[in-house]
Amino acid sequence: MKKVYLASQSPRRKKLLSLIGIDFEVINIDIDESYRDHETPIEYVKRISIEKAKQGKLQAELNIPILAADTAVVLKNIILGKAECAEDAKNMLNKLSGYTHSVFSAVTLIDKTEKTKVSINEVTFKKLSMSEINSYCETGEPIGKAGGYAIQGRGMHFIDNFKGSYSAVIGLPLKETIELLEI
Repeated sequence: MKKVYLASQSPRRKKLLSLIGIDFEVINIDIDESYRDHETPIEYVKRISIEKAKQGKLQAELNIPILAADTAVVLKNIILGKAECAEDAKNMLNKLSGYTHSVFSAVTLIDKTEKTKVSINEVTFKKLSMSEINSYCETGEPIGKAGGYAIQGRGMHFIDNFKGSYSAVIGLPLKETIELLEI
């Protein structure tokens, strides 16, 4: 596979793409990631992933594929979004405490055609104390993370059970990415 453009600033996505040996260059993109009324979580992650890829395509050299992804943490069919501050993270973690939630991760490739794949995963949190939540939020790790936690970081200590793709929960479903890139 020749070089691709990655329409993402996520250090986690960059690391995951490097792990599978893909030559890539990052493109800065900025899109509105607001939810639309009556949009399902799967519709949301697909739309955002596609919009990121299309925005990247506008900035890319012709004939170089664009790869983009989006991840959403969903509890009881409600998208939690990214924690913008410690208070957001505390609220999200308190909601996730003791429950199983879904993590939807979409990846889009625009080359000669546009293709999108979605990975749906389940994560169960142990019951968290307010002390655990506060201590975690003081690290700053949950800021900017979907659902207010990083499974690849200190947030892993909250996980009681997990079903699905670890890389997808981090932010880039590698199985689906490999399928799209045909490697």
